[in-house]
Amino acid sequence: MNYQEALLYINDKDKYGSRLGLESISRLMDILGNPHRGLKYLHVAGTNGKGSVSSYLANCLKYAGYKTGLYTSPYLERFNERIQINGEDIPDEALAQITNKIKDAANKMVEEGMQHPTTFEIVTALGFMYFNQEKCDYVVLEVGLGGRYDSTNVIDTPIASIITTLDYDHTEILGNTLGEIAFQKGGIIKKNGITISYPQEDEAVKVLKDITAQIEGEFYLAPMESLEIKSQTEYGSTFNLSFMDEELSDIKISMLGEYQVYNASLAITTLLILRSKGIIKITNQELYKGLLDTKWKGRLEVLKRNPTFLIDGAHNTQGITHLIKALKLFKYDRLILGVGILKDKDYSHMVDLLGPLADIVVVTEVRMPRKLDAELLADEFKRHVNKIYIEKDIEKAIVRTIELAKEDDLIVFGGSLYLIGEVRTIFNLL
Repeated sequence: MNYQEALLYINDKDKYGSRLGLESISRLMDILGNPHRGLKYLHVAGTNGKGSVSSYLANCLKYAGYKTGLYTSPYLERFNERIQINGEDIPDEALAQITNKIKDAANKMVEEGMQHPTTFEIVTALGFMYFNQEKCDYVVLEVGLGGRYDSTNVIDTPIASIITTLDYDHTEILGNTLGEIAFQKGGIIKKNGITISYPQEDEAVKVLKDITAQIEGEFYLAPMESLEIKSQTEYGSTFNLSFMDEELSDIKISMLGEYQVYNASLAITTLLILRSKGIIKITNQELYKGLLDTKWKGRLEVLKRNPTFLIDGAHNTQGITHLIKALKLFKYDRLILGVGILKDKDYSHMVDLLGPLADIVVVTEVRMPRKLDAELLADEFKRHVNKIYIEKDIEKAIVRTIELAKEDDLIVFGGSLYLIGEVRTIFNLL
């Protein structure tokens, strides 16, 4: 099996859909020799910020001298991005070799009368096997969906369970209240483990604390009340944070937006707790370097200036709210919005948030069966914007925004991570 054959095999398994539960992944791991065991994990769940927090953690651990694996989803441009060690994507050859082994194990499961593993189960197994094969010191493991029944939750007690901000998303699966969502996300909390959470709504915090108490774990809330943001610009932020007798001053990050300060603070809190317990060794200098050097493609990422071309993967109302806050960091004459959304998102509310800010909107379509029709999305924007263009082809949409823009305008593409990945790839080829 070569690289292309491996990708075809992995993606073909989308026909098995999404299946929550640990029975299938557990059997797959068993046949493969349980490669997930023996590794030390930082397990990250939440609604928004999982990727950024995971990236901050992995980069800081790398700067501390640890061989650190990072497992995230979905990828932005290339599949290999989902599985990294110290910032380097899994090589094509390793991906093909390991996938071939997983295919044999999956076939054995089918012979036993079980259902074939899903794409996400296959990719999760691929990550476990690669990190084990390369003998990682730590693995930062991002949950795919929910937490309790997510394939990544096949691991035993991690060294830390991290809960990022919780909001209403995938409610048909995770529940209609923050308490129900917290219960699903809090499924990654394990017996005698350490849990660090972003300060949530009271309803969600109570659920997370109750789960932790029932299984005799330790629970911490990141100390956002001791956070002092000193400056924010379109190039990054500087802030102070106090926690556990530590006074960290003039922390600098290059990722944009106020919410990235909070994501970084959650990562810092986690690392300080682990350091205080002697689980990891990291100096403040290594922490500072790791934070400043952290990049996360597609999250408030500036691809060019004059005019400024910004992409952001916000794909739910909380993400859109963060994007709107971040736009205040930029100076511009007109906002030209390029947007494509999936039809299972709360697109009407997203339009109501973004629409009033836009001078021009170019509507496009995500190249997925779940795409929202461009005409329907354009109709939604008509409540707020007079100048609306429909370009179903993403490349034509990009070109149209550039043609419309003057030097002091701001072009923003957003609405879906899948859209942003395509925009980034296409833009860099123009």
